[in-house]
Amino acid sequence: MAQKYKSDVEAVDALAAAYRDLKSEIGKVIVGQDEVVRSVIISLFANGHSLLVGVPGLAKTLLVSTIAQVLDLDFKRIQFTPDLMPTDITGSEILGDNRKFEFNPGPLFSNILLADEINRTPPKTQAALLEAMQERSVTVSGVRHSLPAPFFVLATQNPIEQEGTYPLPEAQLDRFMFNIPLDYPSYAEEVAVVKGTTSVKQYDLKSILSGTEILAFQQLIRKIPIADNVLEYAVSLATKTRPGTERATDKVNQYISWGAGPRASQYLVLGAKCHAAVNGKYSPDIEDVQAIAKYVLRHRIVRNYKAEAEGITEENVIQSLF
Repeated sequence: MAQKYKSDVEAVDALAAAYRDLKSEIGKVIVGQDEVVRSVIISLFANGHSLLVGVPGLAKTLLVSTIAQVLDLDFKRIQFTPDLMPTDITGSEILGDNRKFEFNPGPLFSNILLADEINRTPPKTQAALLEAMQERSVTVSGVRHSLPAPFFVLATQNPIEQEGTYPLPEAQLDRFMFNIPLDYPSYAEEVAVVKGTTSVKQYDLKSILSGTEILAFQQLIRKIPIADNVLEYAVSLATKTRPGTERATDKVNQYISWGAGPRASQYLVLGAKCHAAVNGKYSPDIEDVQAIAKYVLRHRIVRNYKAEAEGITEENVIQSLF
């Protein structure tokens, strides 16, 4: 990074410009979903993984493959099914021509991995993926194999069809930096989508960033300074979600059975730094923390029966913390 740009300020300006170019290029294919696109790019630059939650037909798979194209990265997709085994995704040892066992890498060995319908596969295979997300490596037959860098998992989950699914435990959900909800497009957006997808129009996407540039930007994000009061605000947000503790709010004590752990504080800070950078700021403020807080916290807090009975959502609780 230092070789290409004269200063970190210049590098942050380059990051903001790259972000605008990415959004513009992705916008050729993906209509609307601005917040979703922004959140996915932020989690990529912050070196985190994302879980996309939405009903079928909202272009989750198209979004991920489009992002892989404009980033000039190796992209693989795994359709998770109930009979998928851990070795189907990590790879396995096979007998080679020289009568020795050789490692045959699975689809995990890519830069961007789309884990489609992650809750359709048994816990053993989910665990293999989530171990790779955390360790950036897989262990097969006692041998550790490092995954390529950058390595970024975008998992999708269908929130309505629960038959034949294995819900992700909270400890595994914690591996995802962001939980990003996808909603139906507006009427005007849907008209534009149908026009674009029922014609012969082809989109010629150009690559904006290479893997090396992404790794450099990921390092830059960590170098961005953050004021103590903003960092303390981020940590305070996470600690307020823990019922029965001194910082917990009345609403949290009333409606939440389990709160966010320390990883939430780390992701709030990294996410805020990245949100500031893509918007052309050289240091994050409290508004940057609030802008990404719902994506970091919504899958890390567990509502109790009282909240479900009264229709209190995770977003309601998170909003009350501001």
